[in-house]
Amino acid sequence: MPDQAIGWHPHPDVWALCLALAGGYWAALRWWGPRHVSPGDPPATTGQVVAFAAGVITLFVAADWPVHELAEERLLSVHMVQHLLLSLVAPPLLLAGTPGWLFRKVVRPRWLLAVVRALARPLVALLLFNAFIAVSHWPALVELSLRSELVHFGVHAVLVLTALLMWMPVLSPIVEIPRLRYPGQMLYLFAQSIVPTVPASFLTFAESPIYPFYSVAAPLAGVDPVVDQRIAGLVMKLVGGLILWGFIAVLFFRWHRQEE
Repeated sequence: MPDQAIGWHPHPDVWALCLALAGGYWAALRWWGPRHVSPGDPPATTGQVVAFAAGVITLFVAADWPVHELAEERLLSVHMVQHLLLSLVAPPLLLAGTPGWLFRKVVRPRWLLAVVRALARPLVALLLFNAFIAVSHWPALVELSLRSELVHFGVHAVLVLTALLMWMPVLSPIVEIPRLRYPGQMLYLFAQSIVPTVPASFLTFAESPIYPFYSVAAPLAGVDPVVDQRIAGLVMKLVGGLILWGFIAVLFFRWHRQEE
């Protein structure tokens, strides 16, 4: 049973990961960047640097105190917010902030590029990401991840990786993994907004708690576990849909401007 009070405590692994991402990005721009761009050109635009920094900050917010404690010890609804940050906010920001030359460095081995290219194909990426979303909401796996830090880390790592693949048809930084055209991108994200309806419906319309852990933890936060569960379902569907439809709107205006 979770402790009655949630106090602040550090997460050195989260700090180390975020510092490694930020430091590695800075070092790459500083030392590798000038070799891969024309003289006088910046290794990354200001927009790319801001996007990558925002992606790292989002990862930190999602994985550190207090979101981590609330998500893993108290409320399924916060757990759902955490997963949205890790799948629909941080990954597109990280991709948008990665210059093409840097992404090629990351996938430099031919075999790795071939694997990423195969898994980032629209239908494959869409199915892979949503299959993991379904599996990650399987009650037995949720219960296990809440009680094992190693499993918990693994679930989040796979979530971010499959999300990066899912966003590649829209935000791929390199031509070797081509983006869809604007109409295709909008249709692709529309499909992504529809698929989570099934697990969201189970959470929203269930009459009793699906996850035993949260049926004990939620009352400690002063929230009815069924209400918490329904909020989680609504967050998954409505907030996730709002993020995706925001991207669709931006893509539509870009497409319209391009056609003009």
